[in-house]
Amino acid sequence: MVDEQLKSRGIKDLKVLKVISELPRHEFIPNDYLANAYADYPISIGEGQTISQPYIVALMTERLKLTGQEKVLEIGTGSGYQTAILATLSREVYSVERIKSLAEMATRQLEKMGFTNIKIKVGDGSLGWEEYAPFDRIIVTAAAPQIPDNLIRQLADKGIMIIPVGGSFSQILTRVKRHGSDIKSEDVCGCVFVPLVGKYGYKEQ
Repeated sequence: MVDEQLKSRGIKDLKVLKVISELPRHEFIPNDYLANAYADYPISIGEGQTISQPYIVALMTERLKLTGQEKVLEIGTGSGYQTAILATLSREVYSVERIKSLAEMATRQLEKMGFTNIKIKVGDGSLGWEEYAPFDRIIVTAAAPQIPDNLIRQLADKGIMIIPVGGSFSQILTRVKRHGSDIKSEDVCGCVFVPLVGKYGYKEQ
């Protein structure tokens, strides 16, 4: 997976490649899909949600430029796979999951694997987690119609946010950098994510 899906597509960060090579992705995959755990596409984890394809996970993580000292906000815990990668590469992770059953499943798995630097709560991810703001990094693993202003407000000075922005069926993966009041964004690539449902996202169907 690492050689064929990540290195061959330009993922170069050695720390990212190392953690992905060592983290057992199959531990975060429902039993019905275990045979495809390392395949090059998203996999259903139930409740209409997915675990992103390995390349997108690696790309988003690489673009965060983690040094090991950051406080990270993750919007969309999902299976907990991305959460585990972030927790390995940063100081602490605060993760918000809208769906209670997924939050509970991810919490059990991450605790089983021995992570102690993760906090997970059930709630509207589009609101962020004001109590612990500001965050050095923010990663949003669901598609927003636009970049939520309140997430920008929760981004620390010199912070980086990565978020898919666009319509329901296709988006642009976007990286946002903050320097004081100066907010700059750049397009990374096209992508397809499930929608970010919430007050500052899409309305629940």
